[in-house]
Amino acid sequence: MNMQRMVKGSLFLDYVRMIKSRKRVDWTVHLTETDMELMKGRIDPSGWYPLETFERMGLGILKEVAGGDMEVVYAWGRDYMVDLFRIHEGLVAEGDPMQSLMRFKVLQRSFFSFEGIDVISLDTHQAILRVDYRMSPLAEEASAHQTMGFIERLLDRAGARNIRQGFKSKVWDGDRSTVIEFAWDL
Repeated sequence: MNMQRMVKGSLFLDYVRMIKSRKRVDWTVHLTETDMELMKGRIDPSGWYPLETFERMGLGILKEVAGGDMEVVYAWGRDYMVDLFRIHEGLVAEGDPMQSLMRFKVLQRSFFSFEGIDVISLDTHQAILRVDYRMSPLAEEASAHQTMGFIERLLDRAGARNIRQGFKSKVWDGDRSTVIEFAWDL
């Protein structure tokens, strides 16, 4: 049984497009020769690609596009949800942030061959999520900020107001896992 962690081609393609749009960047500093060869081929949106390559691409994009700024990553997460709302019309349960989060969890499972986000606790005004992609600390930090942006935009679209979020623990600070708490009013 293949236990390699994989990412769906649709997400992989987004990173490939960002990288190819920055023609002046020497991406070989961030990517292996195998990664570069993989990017030259046709990316199948419904196919599966190695998470290790996806991680290296993401770290390169973090440095070269976002300038290492986690606020930029967070904002990208918020903005990316707009595309997901368009593509996955049933993602948002109007007036029901809790149901919308459950729908997001199901959708998220279709993007990765493993559990990257786990809903620890969920009720009508609060959610606690564990983010664990088992990547390097910097990649985990970026994915957690991106996830925070995703979830905030989702909650807002579902009718949540006065959204508050924060890290309860951070793997990049030496904690065992990254846990994000969200709270909101309706």
